[in-house]
Amino acid sequence: MNAFAFRHLPELYGKIVPAEASRLRATDDVFASWDAQALALGLGARWRCCDEWLEASRRALLGRLDCQQDLWIFAYGSLMWDPALHFTELRRARLPAYQRRFSYLTTIGRGNAEQAGLVLSLEAQPGHCEGLAFRIDASIAEQESRLFWRREMIVGGYQPRLLPVSTPQGELLALTLVSNPGHASHAGGLSLEQEAAIIRRAQGSHGTNRDYLEQLVEQLDRLGMVDGYVQRLSRLVADSQPTHPGR
Repeated sequence: MNAFAFRHLPELYGKIVPAEASRLRATDDVFASWDAQALALGLGARWRCCDEWLEASRRALLGRLDCQQDLWIFAYGSLMWDPALHFTELRRARLPAYQRRFSYLTTIGRGNAEQAGLVLSLEAQPGHCEGLAFRIDASIAEQESRLFWRREMIVGGYQPRLLPVSTPQGELLALTLVSNPGHASHAGGLSLEQEAAIIRRAQGSHGTNRDYLEQLVEQLDRLGMVDGYVQRLSRLVADSQPTHPGR
């Protein structure tokens, strides 16, 4: 890992999973293993979006970018500690008019067919979301964005956007994944108590849902980023006894 990429945030050096060590870097072999896992879990051969759709979706948004232009990606969830990307610069970043919420249901990774888990999405709400911005060099942006699309758009549950974010080093336009309320994976109507009940119970091939939340809290704390919603949810998950979701 290139230490110079962390020049703005030296406290994160050694605290982000290197791309070559990530289980979420969706190379051909990893992607094939996910397909095998899905079949073993009974999700069926059509559990994810087909390769052609993924590529068409990626090109529809990124095809307009200059091939000599670096790509910035805004991170607000697991990308903050495991981006599975080769990046050349890392910055603090703030996205206006959105807030992170556990509103994305998953039956693989942090959940399963019997108990879906919840991972983060961005909901359009007053305020802002603090996260990180990763710069991908133009020379590898095509390759890295393709792997990113496989990981994040695997079931089409997000809406990819190019949105302006602010950083201490200046404004920039970043690839950002926001919620897709029309998708079956969207769960925007849950109460905080229902979210906590799911997170306490769910687990999948990448670990427990509780661990996902704890990793988020740890990285936010390391950066001194305060997210009242995440703090309330974390306290509720830690303090309450396991219950059935929705009760």
